Amino acid sequence: MQKIGIGYENYKEFIEQNLYYVDKTMLVRDLVEKGGKVTLFTRPRRFGKTLALSMLQTFFELEYDNDGKEIDKSRYFEGKKIMGAPKEILSMMGKYPVINLSIKSARQPDFISSFKKLRENIISEIKRHSYLWTQGRLPLADRKIIEELSVSGKDSVFEDEKSGLAEMARYSTSVKLLSDALMHYHGRKALILIDEYDVPLENAYQEGFYQEMASFIRSLFESCLKTNNALELAVITGCLRISKESIFTGMNNLKINSIRSGAFDEAFGFTVQETMQMLEDYGIESKTPEVKEWYDGYIFGETEIYNPWSITNYVDGIVNENKKFPEPYWSNTSSNQIIRDLIAGADAAMKEDLNRLVEGGTIEKQIHEDITYEEIGESADNLWNFLFFTGYLKKVSERLDGDVIVGRLSIPNVEIRSIYKNQIRKWFEKRMQKEDLSPLVRSVLNDDAEGMEDCINHLMEMMISTFDGAESFYHDFLLSLLHAVPDYVARSNREEGNGRPDIVLYPIKHDLPAILFEVKARKKFIEMQDGINEAFSQIRDKRYEEGILDDGYVGCKAYGICFCQKSCMVKRYNA
Repeated sequence: MQKIGIGYENYKEFIEQNLYYVDKTMLVRDLVEKGGKVTLFTRPRRFGKTLALSMLQTFFELEYDNDGKEIDKSRYFEGKKIMGAPKEILSMMGKYPVINLSIKSARQPDFISSFKKLRENIISEIKRHSYLWTQGRLPLADRKIIEELSVSGKDSVFEDEKSGLAEMARYSTSVKLLSDALMHYHGRKALILIDEYDVPLENAYQEGFYQEMASFIRSLFESCLKTNNALELAVITGCLRISKESIFTGMNNLKINSIRSGAFDEAFGFTVQETMQMLEDYGIESKTPEVKEWYDGYIFGETEIYNPWSITNYVDGIVNENKKFPEPYWSNTSSNQIIRDLIAGADAAMKEDLNRLVEGGTIEKQIHEDITYEEIGESADNLWNFLFFTGYLKKVSERLDGDVIVGRLSIPNVEIRSIYKNQIRKWFEKRMQKEDLSPLVRSVLNDDAEGMEDCINHLMEMMISTFDGAESFYHDFLLSLLHAVPDYVARSNREEGNGRPDIVLYPIKHDLPAILFEVKARKKFIEMQDGINEAFSQIRDKRYEEGILDDGYVGCKAYGICFCQKSCMVKRYNA
C-alpha cells in the first residue's frame, strides 16, 4: 500500500518515494492547448496548486546530469496520463529553462519585512541557476548582473527612503533579468511559474500596507510577464483574482481561469471518480457517504470536486492512525479571519443571510470576480464573493439578470459549516463576556421564570444564527449563561433519577436547593408550549427531582425551557 504524502508538495518526491499520487499530469496538455501566454489559476487554498506547479516544472524543465547531458524526464511520468498525449506535447518535455517562484512566505507584520522575504525567495531561485555565472557561457556583463542579484543588499539600504526604493526597484526587474539570462544561455525562452501570488497582498491588506505591496507586485509582474521577450509561458496561482487595474495593469496576454471557468475544471481538487478510487485503493469505500457529507460540495466549472487536502488527511487518519471520525482538516489550516470579520461587522441583512446559510439554505448574490483586497470590506457583495471564490461557499446555480450574473450560493459541506458555527460561537461568547448577566442571575436565584425568560430573550436578540435550530446549541448556550450563577456549579447531562437531565445547578452551600433545567427546541412558535410539556413529562417520568434529593440536597427547583429561533419560553415545573 502506497504511503500517503501528507504535506508533500514536490512532484519528484511523489515519484521517487512512490507516494500515492492522483494523476493530474494532463494539465500539461491542457495548458499548451487551452492556456494563454500567461495563465492565472485561482482556486481555494490546499487544492493542489503548489504540487501542480511542481509537476509542470518537472515536465518542462531542461536539466543536465553531472556529465552535461540532458536528463530524460520521462522516468518521472511513466504510467501517467500525459504519456498518452500527442507527440508535439511530449516533444516539449525537458526542453525549457524554468523559473519557479513561490511568494507565500511573505506573511510579515510590515512592508519592509515582507519585501525582504520576497527578495529572499527570488534570490533562492536565482541561486538555483548559479551555473549562469559559474560556467562562463554568458557575456561577462550579463554574468555580473545575475551574480550580483544572487546576493541581497545589506539591511542598511532601508535606513533611508532613497536607498530602500533603489533596492525594491532592483528586485522588481530581477525575474525578468533572470529569464533573459536563461534564454541567452539555453537558446530557449523560459517558463515562469509563480505560486500563491496573492498571499503577500492578503497579508498586506490585513496588516495595513496594501498599497506598497501592490505597487511592488505590479512592478514585478509588469517586468517579467508583460514586456518580456524571453517568456515562453507563465502560470500563476492564487486563491483570489485581483483586478487587472490593481496588479495586472495592461496585461492583454493574461488568461484567467477561476472556479467558474469550464476549462481545467479537473486540474485542481479531486473529482468524484478520483475520490472513490482512493477510498477503494485503501479499502475504505464503505466510508463514501461520510466522505461526501464532510468534504464534497465544490463545483469547478460544471464538475463536482472534493477537497483534496481533507480527503488525503481523512484517508491517512483512518488507515494509519486508526481514527474513527472525520475532522475539519481544511478549516484547521487557516485563521479564518475573513469569517470573523464578516460576523463582527454583520448588519441585520447579513445576519439573516448567515442564518439561512448555517441552517442549510441558500442565498442569491451578484457574482463578480474582479475585486481587490482593499474592496472586500466595502460592501456585503464583495464579502460574499470573497467567500465564494476562496472555498467558503459553493455555487448551486447561476442565472443572468439583465447584464448581471446572479449566483445561488450555499455552504459546501459539514466541514465548512463547522467553521461558520465555531466562529459564530466564539464571537457570541466574547459578546457574552461583555454583557451584564446580573439580571439573569437574580431571576434564577429568586425563582423568577418570567424574569429568566425576558433576560434570555434579550441576550438571544444579538445572536447571528439559530445554528439550524439544534437543541444541542440551545443547551450549550444556556449552560454558558448559567456558569455566571454564584454559589452553584453547573453540570450537564449528569445522571440523576432514571436519566440525565440537561443542566443542573448544584449548590456549593448546604442550605441551597439544586436547580434543574430541561431544554427543548421547536421549529414553530405555536409548538413552544408543547416543548414545555415534553420537558415537564421528562422531568416527571425520569424522576430527576427524586434523584437529586436522594443525593442529599435540601431541595430541587425544576424548569422547562423551550427555544424556537431567537425566542425562548421558561416555565416552573410543579410536581
